[in-house]
Amino acid sequence: MTGISQIPNLLTDELRTALAGISTATLTFQLQTRGIRFTFLSGLRPLHPGLRMVGRARTLRYVALREDLQKVYAAGANAQKRAAESATPGDVLVIEARGVPDAATIGDILATRAFVLGAAGVVTDGALRDTPAIAAIGKPVYHLASHGATLGGQHMPFSIDEPVTCAGVFVVPGDVIVGDGEGAVCIPAALVEEVVRDAAAQEEREAFALERVQAGESSLDLFPLAPNRLPDFEKWKAARKD
Repeated sequence: MTGISQIPNLLTDELRTALAGISTATLTFQLQTRGIRFTFLSGLRPLHPGLRMVGRARTLRYVALREDLQKVYAAGANAQKRAAESATPGDVLVIEARGVPDAATIGDILATRAFVLGAAGVVTDGALRDTPAIAAIGKPVYHLASHGATLGGQHMPFSIDEPVTCAGVFVVPGDVIVGDGEGAVCIPAALVEEVVRDAAAQEEREAFALERVQAGESSLDLFPLAPNRLPDFEKWKAARKD
């Protein structure tokens, strides 16, 4: 297990503000252009599609139940409880639950504890328990399913703050997790600044293209932006700044 002090936190206020305005689709595309194809956490849905989520990944890993070891891993201050109790402001708790839809990974009490401590969101590729109560907290949460059963029938809480695979994405503690109404994406910590820079530029070009298409123009030289339209784009940018 990595100590919390060793987990990088590269999110400045400026980066948080920028990421809160960039779509997960744009971020996913930027990572694809860098050869990183599996960054969007597939199959998860947001409890609150209108909320944005930006934060540092903290992780919780569940493993398959083995009855002779259940008391070793599930009793007392187990990994699930340690994950909730160690949340710090701006953290996103990312839970690997093996894609199991019929056993919960977190309920309202531990979710509340994490959010009270300042967590920015929860992402699980398993099920939520007490889903209406978690929704009432009003914070960003992404999940595969909802289920009334506790985790004990399927999982054992195994570790925190170690790399996990959540919804098909390898997540390292300290990576940046961004969520919107479409879903959530993982940005490798080392790439955050350059991805934000290029994603912001991409969204500006696409805003110009959308405006022109809405005005009746063809998309053929607007998406992607053709060299002959760059002067128009630069004039549009200058007008926006003014």
